Amino acid sequence: MDTDRQLPERDCSPDPGQGRERRSRSVRSQLGKPVDWLYRGGPWRRVGVLVGCCAVFLALLSAYVVQPFRIPSGSMENTLRVGDRVLVNKLAYRFGAEPRRGDVVVFDGTGVFVHDRPAGGSAVIGAIRGVAAAVGLVQPAETDYVKRVIAVGGDRVTCCDRRGRIEVNGVALEEGDYLHPGDAPSEVPFDTVVPEGRLWVMGDHRSDSRDSRDHLGEPGGGVVPVDQVIGRADWIGWPFGRWSTTPRPDGFGAVPDAPAAEAGGTHG
Repeated sequence: MDTDRQLPERDCSPDPGQGRERRSRSVRSQLGKPVDWLYRGGPWRRVGVLVGCCAVFLALLSAYVVQPFRIPSGSMENTLRVGDRVLVNKLAYRFGAEPRRGDVVVFDGTGVFVHDRPAGGSAVIGAIRGVAAAVGLVQPAETDYVKRVIAVGGDRVTCCDRRGRIEVNGVALEEGDYLHPGDAPSEVPFDTVVPEGRLWVMGDHRSDSRDSRDHLGEPGGGVVPVDQVIGRADWIGWPFGRWSTTPRPDGFGAVPDAPAAEAGGTHG
């Protein structure tokens, strides 16, 4: 057997133009096109891409995790002041948890506090405003509110006892930690059982807050559906001098769970 003649046949290597070397260069060329496009466009193109990526990231963060919310009124003073930016935790109630008494929540008041949606402007202006509101640069939508949860589904909430305090399930609330100085717990008497899946909410500045008390006789009964809660306002992020959390007051820990389910409604 002529081995010298067979070796070249066995050791035949592929044409460099068709083998792995060429394929590797082709892959590198394909991957390099977006990079070439980015760098050939100059610094403004790179800045534009960076800004776009940041905007997408902030939009996703605001939509699903945490959203800045600009406080538009004094209804939650002194806990939250006009112009404060609070960070709304959108994951707080995503995994089976529900709002608890004492939580400060942001919610959509459509159908409860607002019965006719405000007329919108152009789609472009609406989109720009939506993005600006999502990062806390402008006031939120007119249908969004921030209040404190006083009672949850099944609770009986009344006002007032002999000392002028609000009672939940027969236990008087001590609200000195967060109630606006000089405010009474409520100047409006009420006695109602909160339906299941709903929340009784009030502002901390009771004399400057339109809340569940003011909408008792309207459609929706003044109680907010849990599924309209956007999230829990956990932190004050701006201004820097007011960096703090918004913890749940200790006084709500003394409130017992509601007794056997009652039909929701107003009494007296």
